[in-house]
Amino acid sequence: MRGIPESAMAAVRRLRQEVAALHGELTRWQLVAWTAGNVSARVPDADLMVIKPSGVAYEDLTADNMVVTDLLGEVVAGGGKASSDTASHAYVYRRLPQVGGVVHTHSTYATAWAARREPIPCVLTMMGDEFGGPVPVGPLALIGDDSIGRGIVETLAGSRSPAVLMANHGVFTIGPTARAAVKAAVLTEEVARTVHIARQLGTPVPLEPAIIDQLYDRYQNVYGQ
Repeated sequence: MRGIPESAMAAVRRLRQEVAALHGELTRWQLVAWTAGNVSARVPDADLMVIKPSGVAYEDLTADNMVVTDLLGEVVAGGGKASSDTASHAYVYRRLPQVGGVVHTHSTYATAWAARREPIPCVLTMMGDEFGGPVPVGPLALIGDDSIGRGIVETLAGSRSPAVLMANHGVFTIGPTARAAVKAAVLTEEVARTVHIARQLGTPVPLEPAIIDQLYDRYQNVYGQ
């Protein structure tokens, strides 16, 4: 693969396989329709990322057709054009070095909240665990440059949420790995749906900030293996 340092070759091969497989999770959890949505992963110790090719059906995605770009969004390996969201993913990686994965979906319930430009309030213990508060809303930004990326970074500054609802658009999630970002996308849709249903029954009761802090600390630092 020309344009990729020898030291990064093994990581690129691994991530092309991983990113291709993770797109299957988006369809499995019904977070995307047709060819919309994408997953990307940062290549460790290299200014590179792996991302979905533009306009390719999910059933046709393979490790070989994943696109490798630099962190300015320029293609360095892969046979096709990178996702139309590449510039936004690249901006996030440039600005947030702790981020190893970015995901974009138009999942139904979360995107409905984005269409209303309304944050999802923190009324569930799951939200305290995973999001550390409400899921915030970012500005309206159009595809074509890194405007969406700037909106993601600005909105998540000072927030513990790994997810942002970009106004009138959809969901973007981040994580230390691409798999973590996919998990955040799955849970964003789950809480968006649950809180929507709760509001049909009445007014959901928000969790107190101290309770949210306690939930978030336990889940992030104690829970799991």
